[in-house]
Amino acid sequence: MTAPGDLQQALFLRLKSDASLSALLGGAGLLERATDNTAFPYVTCGQTSAFDWDTGAENTDDQLITLHIWSKAHGEAETLAIMAAIKARLADAALVIGPRGQTRLTLEFAEARHDEDLLVHHGLLRFRAITQENA
Repeated sequence: MTAPGDLQQALFLRLKSDASLSALLGGAGLLERATDNTAFPYVTCGQTSAFDWDTGAENTDDQLITLHIWSKAHGEAETLAIMAAIKARLADAALVIGPRGQTRLTLEFAEARHDEDLLVHHGLLRFRAITQENA
């Protein structure tokens, strides 16, 4: 089974190679975890859930991975622009997870909201990743 860390690494590698997304994030805005002094906007990787649907005939991994978009800009335009750039970069992407095979991503859920407690705009993108291992 593909480790969630392998998926996150391949996902971030694909996103970091997108110049328009890097410009929206101001450079180093893709993080595994944010610290107290992290500059806004940024993207973090949230929960990853893995499911094994191995039937014996075909070995596939099925994972859900959530990306969180954080912005302190006035209004939600910045959050929505970052979400759109991520969706465009990952649409129909085939990520290579080491020698194990290829992972295809499909968007399962998207939401943008204002968090009144934290005073930030928060975007959520949840992708389903299905990995087919090489024979």
